[in-house]
Amino acid sequence: MVRDNFRVLIAALAVFAVSAACAEAPKEVLLLGAKRDHPKGRHQYMAGLRVLAKCLEGMPEVKTHVIAADEKWPQGPELLKKADGVVLYLGEGAKWIQASPQRLAAIQELARRGGGIVALHWAAGAQDAKYIEPFRSLVGGCHGGPDRRYVVMEGDVRVAERGHAITQGVADLRVSDEFYFRLKFAKQGTIQPILQVPIEGNLETVAWAYERPDGGRSFGFTGADRHENWRLVAYRRLAAQGVLWTLRLPVPRGGLPAEVSEDDLRVPASE
Repeated sequence: MVRDNFRVLIAALAVFAVSAACAEAPKEVLLLGAKRDHPKGRHQYMAGLRVLAKCLEGMPEVKTHVIAADEKWPQGPELLKKADGVVLYLGEGAKWIQASPQRLAAIQELARRGGGIVALHWAAGAQDAKYIEPFRSLVGGCHGGPDRRYVVMEGDVRVAERGHAITQGVADLRVSDEFYFRLKFAKQGTIQPILQVPIEGNLETVAWAYERPDGGRSFGFTGADRHENWRLVAYRRLAAQGVLWTLRLPVPRGGLPAEVSEDDLRVPASE
């Protein structure tokens, strides 16, 4: 009897140990970029993603993978199946997501599993309007179609929701950047403005948090055109905390340190 009880106890402890190990496994996040498609210093996707990865490096709950996802990216659907979240920082993200049925299906399945989705700058848009609807149902907002609007400006960026986890430690700032505005937002789910910029007499939302109808979370930011702006701790925190929020991970009070070095910010000559 004692021996049987001991065996039951050992089995229970083994199950508990496995469960605890699973619970502590870090969230796997794919940081997907591509070759620069603008003059040097702008749309430095891969360099920007490496900065973002550095900002998340001190979070044991997250494991990032910086990946060049140019062109067909045949291994993509399989990698997406194993991911807990994805960050898109590449050209025409709405079109890129729909480049193949397999890729779109993999990202839609990630969403159904409650995975986090983040889109930065041109990854939140596409030229052709046909890509808008499938994309904004996943990300919440889209800079798409022939009537899309953008502006290159120096202006004030205002925190729209100071109590939100994404804006912890993020203050209003003045910045030179390209912003997409008058976005097409999802008709279902909940859109929460995060950052707004005065443009043409209106207060335009340029960053948002999206509670999807499937129960998952997405975050979008249409700034981050210029690589130089990754020097701003507000930008680094915004992007990194956007990732954490989509993964339902806590954001430290006062914000992530998001510390980087000059080497971290450097863009290789090859890029």
